[in-house]
Amino acid sequence: MRHSRVINHLGRTSSHRKAMMANMATSLIIHKRIATTTVKAKALRTYVEPLITKSKEDSTHSRRVVFSYLQDKKAVAELFREISPKISERPGGYTRILKTGNRIGDNADMCIIELVDYNEGMLGGSEAVKTKTARRRRTSKKKDESAVAVKATKTQKQEETAGLPETAGEPEAEEGKA
Repeated sequence: MRHSRVINHLGRTSSHRKAMMANMATSLIIHKRIATTTVKAKALRTYVEPLITKSKEDSTHSRRVVFSYLQDKKAVAELFREISPKISERPGGYTRILKTGNRIGDNADMCIIELVDYNEGMLGGSEAVKTKTARRRRTSKKKDESAVAVKATKTQKQEETAGLPETAGEPEAEEGKA
């Protein structure tokens, strides 16, 4: 029976699981969002959120504790310099999981896990919103053919009137009243 077994082992040994979680947490901290399976994202959330909480207090001890989990200097520096000032007021819930559907090969549930304060689209940032440009629709072929015919008659009339000498005082509109 499965009583009180909270950790999802993900079908891996302990050392493999720890290394995978450290790599995924490093990628999440550096890139701010990663695409993975839903099960791994839920396991990663329980792994990375305590580390982000520890980064709120910038001390040597907390940096060493976070480094012991991540094993990456760049990720620790990014976490303490960039991420912790942004999330200092947030009481928890630093990550968001957005489900994206199933993977083609094995039909696994896929998702995107991201840091909450770094999604410009959901925050309403001006950079993420693009304005639509006006596009013209192509008219139907019947309208195109009639437009071509009208243009052809206009050019014929212009050619006919170009060859005639100009007469002073005779209006051109009185041709039909003779």
